[in-house]
Amino acid sequence: MGVDVLVIGAGPAALCIAAALVERGVKVAGVAPTSPEAPWQNTYGIWGPEVDALGMAHLLGHRWSHTTSYFGAALGTEAFAHGIDYGLFDKAALQRHWLTPCQAAGVPWTCAAVTGIEHHSQGSVVTTDQGERLEARLVIDCSGHHSPFLKRPDEGPVAGQAAYGIVGRFSKPPVEPGQFVLMDYRCDHLSEAERRCGAPTFLYAMDFGEGRFFVEETSLALAPAVPYAVLKERLLKRLAHRGVELLAMEEEEFCLFPMNMPLPDLEQQLLAFGGAATLVHPASGYMVGSLLRRAPLLAEAIAVGLADGNRSSPSLAREAWQALWPLELQRKHALYRFGLEKLMRYPEDQLRQFFATFFALPKEQWYGFLTNTLNLSALIGAMLRLFAVAPWTVRWGLMQQQGRELPLMLRLLKP
Repeated sequence: MGVDVLVIGAGPAALCIAAALVERGVKVAGVAPTSPEAPWQNTYGIWGPEVDALGMAHLLGHRWSHTTSYFGAALGTEAFAHGIDYGLFDKAALQRHWLTPCQAAGVPWTCAAVTGIEHHSQGSVVTTDQGERLEARLVIDCSGHHSPFLKRPDEGPVAGQAAYGIVGRFSKPPVEPGQFVLMDYRCDHLSEAERRCGAPTFLYAMDFGEGRFFVEETSLALAPAVPYAVLKERLLKRLAHRGVELLAMEEEEFCLFPMNMPLPDLEQQLLAFGGAATLVHPASGYMVGSLLRRAPLLAEAIAVGLADGNRSSPSLAREAWQALWPLELQRKHALYRFGLEKLMRYPEDQLRQFFATFFALPKEQWYGFLTNTLNLSALIGAMLRLFAVAPWTVRWGLMQQQGRELPLMLRLLKP
């Protein structure tokens, strides 16, 4: 057998779990079409207390204390102050943080696409488009949510959160100096027809300093997702309405990820991590904090299992899946998906009311909800409190039972 664990992929999830494994003495190899040293394109945000608790604040490229949202309809709407710091990772520093222990351990990375995986009782064999056959006791698929090798139940259309963003310089600041904007739902730049018939979208934006800003038009999860062309048009229209002109574009970001994917089959021999393992938060879209918290748990379970040389690979995989997705997290995932089903049906004005109510909850509740750090009982308590204080129009939307809500609620009892 070649190595203990073969990791498929070269993005954040792949490097995160590979680093956690080598730190526990596990022999790891990787395979991906691109080098693990290739620059990452997307931005990765995280709340300040979350990154502080993980001891990784030094990996932030930017951090804001002036964190706000807007839930009114027009310019001049009062800003909602979140009162919690927000950070953006320095992508290169985060990549080095995970890549350095892998390089120190001599982790080899095969540059090829995976074409097939065969499983047997003592391991798996991965074949590539270059003709290699790579053997390992366990294989972890970190190639993203499009993986063709993972078994996952079909539960209908998967909703995607889409975003189009620009890093650049502008004729005047698109947000206040030193400001981070989580959600700007002001929509007076749209026509009545666009507001009534189009999908609600919001601005996610931040001041990078020295005249550089990041502005991104984002939609909540929808099936099908909002097209990039629509998001780009709305972003430019939003900026023009505020008298802001793009002078120089430094980077463009196209972001699309699934929000309500069902969990993978937790009995299969192929493991997964990151988007492939459904670690994207169904309500907020965040994943990096989850990677950082859950990689050590998964790596420890694998290392302990591998220490018993008599264990079969299917048995090792089952225990690893349970470490990644224990019963409480499975139930919380069903509850988050239940909530997302509701939000996807809200029109623009109802959605603004919902978020105004949500962020008026005590900070520990909305923060814990968005970071997936509340236990199940606290999560249910936060959702019940939201229902109790919400306006009637929001409550009515929460009470309506359509689509997949009932099966998802039943999973609280039997995931």
